[in-house]
Amino acid sequence: MAFNGTWKVDRNENYDKFMEQMGVHVMKRKLAEHDNLKITIQQTGDKFHIKESSTFRTKEIDFTLGVQFDYSLADGTEVAGAWEMEGDMMKGKFTRKDNNKVLTTTRTLVGGELVQTYNYEGVDAKRIFKNTQ
Repeated sequence: MAFNGTWKVDRNENYDKFMEQMGVHVMKRKLAEHDNLKITIQQTGDKFHIKESSTFRTKEIDFTLGVQFDYSLADGTEVAGAWEMEGDMMKGKFTRKDNNKVLTTTRTLVGGELVQTYNYEGVDAKRIFKNTQ
């Protein structure tokens, strides 16, 4: 599938402002900008296995498109939501458990790069990943 592979973060756009809007402490924001995040995606039909590894943690998760699941963000924020496919784009809509506010995330392939976008309370950010294979 198109998203299959191992993707390493290459650059960020507006990521610090996004994390600030999410309520992430300034020290955690500074560390997160240099987390060396690597995402391995394995898709089989509508089932996904994701492995995230960074300087700070390694986490694996399995999910099925359209099925809600719980997830802990790297800063400890708890969310619940689901991923859907909209054409060639994965779109995730997640609700924070602490304040019921919505975080939207998308994944698309643009020019051979994986572009992950975030929106939280009107603040947009991007993380761009390069395929390591």
